[in-house]
Amino acid sequence: MNRVILMGRLTRDPEVRYSQNDTSMAIARYTLAVDRRVSRNNTDGQTADFINIVAFGRLGEFSEKYLHRGTKVALEGRIQTGSYTNKDGVKVYTTEVIADNIEFAESKGASEGQGGGQSYSAPQASAAPAPADDGFMNIPDGIDEELPFS
Repeated sequence: MNRVILMGRLTRDPEVRYSQNDTSMAIARYTLAVDRRVSRNNTDGQTADFINIVAFGRLGEFSEKYLHRGTKVALEGRIQTGSYTNKDGVKVYTTEVIADNIEFAESKGASEGQGGGQSYSAPQASAAPAPADDGFMNIPDGIDEELPFS
């Protein structure tokens, strides 16, 4: 199983390009700074890992429109490795996370990003279309007395 869940802040605005085939597709690339806890003996307390993220299609368009440097997000995806030979003839190895789902990890007031609780998932081939997400959960009638507020 290849699943990854990360929470961190974008280190820069997403770089978005569009494929040049019959159906143009957005490809967003950015880096996520994810805090790493270290031992208490370390005077720094925490350090960060910088993880390359790639979002394709509608998720790439979502990234371009709503994400920017400093936005705190939680994302789910898979790790993908690869390699290529650069112009100097040196083989370069890559590791990146291909995003399947992105959620804002803090409220709009906590940062200049979009509101917390909003999310976007990559469309699934076999899934039924999801209803429009307005950030609110539908609560069935008749359970008002179970809610901690009224």
